[in-house]
Amino acid sequence: MVKGSDVLVEALSHEGVDRVFGVPGEGGLDVLESLRSSKIEWVLTRHEQAAAFMAATYGRFTGRPGVCIAACGPGALNLSTGAAYAHLGAMPMVMITGQKAIMSNREGLFQLVDVIASMKPLTKLSRQIVSSASIPTLVRDAFRIAMEERPGPVHLELPEDVAADEIRPVPMVPIHPIEIPIAHRAALDRAAKIILGSKRPLIMLGAAASRPRATLGIACFVQRTGIPFFTTQMGKGSVPGGITLYMGTTALSEGDCVHEAINQADLIVAIGHDTIEKPPFIMGPKGPHVIHVSYTPATVEQVYFPHAEVVGDVGPSLELLADRLEGKLPNAKALLSLRQRILNRVADQATESRWPVTPQRLVHDVRKVIPENGIVALDNGMYKIWWARNYSTHVTNTLLLDNALATMGAGLPSAMMAALLFPDRRVMAVCGDGGFMMNSQEVETAVRLKLNLVVLILNDGAYGMIRWKQAVRNLSDFGLTFGNPNFVRYAESFGARGTRVKSVEALVPTLEAAFVEGGVHLVDVPIDYSENTRLLQGLCDRQRVVDLV
Repeated sequence: MVKGSDVLVEALSHEGVDRVFGVPGEGGLDVLESLRSSKIEWVLTRHEQAAAFMAATYGRFTGRPGVCIAACGPGALNLSTGAAYAHLGAMPMVMITGQKAIMSNREGLFQLVDVIASMKPLTKLSRQIVSSASIPTLVRDAFRIAMEERPGPVHLELPEDVAADEIRPVPMVPIHPIEIPIAHRAALDRAAKIILGSKRPLIMLGAAASRPRATLGIACFVQRTGIPFFTTQMGKGSVPGGITLYMGTTALSEGDCVHEAINQADLIVAIGHDTIEKPPFIMGPKGPHVIHVSYTPATVEQVYFPHAEVVGDVGPSLELLADRLEGKLPNAKALLSLRQRILNRVADQATESRWPVTPQRLVHDVRKVIPENGIVALDNGMYKIWWARNYSTHVTNTLLLDNALATMGAGLPSAMMAALLFPDRRVMAVCGDGGFMMNSQEVETAVRLKLNLVVLILNDGAYGMIRWKQAVRNLSDFGLTFGNPNFVRYAESFGARGTRVKSVEALVPTLEAAFVEGGVHLVDVPIDYSENTRLLQGLCDRQRVVDLV
């Protein structure tokens, strides 16, 4: 005989799960015991939200669902932000939460919350397991649904009496491959005709272009057509380095340097664009024609309404489209003459020696210590715009940022997941002081896991982005400043190392030393956000910056 929890863990192993993240509760002790005797690594976090962020980031990197576990009631509800993070960001994830006994409950309504209902708007599927014998089928279905386009989170609720129920062994459900259809021939012909007729074409790479399965096909399409490209924030890095057709990244919706090329384009081939992102450009009646290329049909919005669509497995579909275009596009590089001017403007004052450090100099110096395959995971704050604009990427999925839910608190757990998956690569979390403190307790988890991780804390003593928007709207400076702990001593209290940078010249040596030494390092650096007003505010109309950043 086996317990329901044993069947669950066996089903997870059958799906290839190698680690599970979470915080267990009293009702989850059977599952914890089953994990103890399995080959799956149990990663205990200090908050359920961090467990969800880590599981979602696992899905982002691998294309397979990460798994997180939480208790019933408050533990399950603490996964909600992580569920939304994965749902909007299209990251496959399976969440397993506990629940009070459903056949005989002697605790009344204690901690009893309808988690199924609360998770339904945040997931692709949310359902309760009512029979131990059904676990293999439900787990197989959960993984299949989480991975299907558009990927996202799935929630399974396991009541404690079902987890403890003893039954005869249950066979696992076989895993069979499911191929994504390739775009229809008529759609490919239509798109090719439009592209062949364009005089100033441009490619845009969006969030779905970063899927692990798509990057090679996209890179080949760009190279074979010779059309220059720009990226959205979440599409940044989707084409490997070495391609000299990159025009920039849209950190703002309009008025930024790269929009000089966008405004002159007569056609934009939008590959993998997902309207969960802030608009990378605003479509209008006089704007360029747009071809939507993605796994799923376009979501038509006021700011995005493509004129043609190529829907199917992106990599193979683009290969067929390139077959129709290669060598036939005399105007392919019409906008490439703008490239160097755009990139030069983006790099403006990148080596300025002002102190506290400016965002441009910070990005410039971090790029010095991060090798091409190194990974930077951003939390959410004012600096994200600067990283999107100014940070050059050479290898796919080496800059992790969230422009979908755009939640604070995800940067550190995301970087921890990257460090777990790629222990031989340099990994850095970049967090504002506000976002860092939202999940700073996970420094203990990182130390316990013996991770090699540098956490760069940008210290301005405020919720900087909102404070900037407050200033842009000519509102009083009110309600957004706070005090911080001594981050050096805070790091040391967890068994990590801490350093406070005191000059711009010390930044690179400090970061380099932290990477060379290994372990977990917190580096506290003051930042000067006055550049927001000087440069970013001058790029757009004042009200549009407030609405569209």
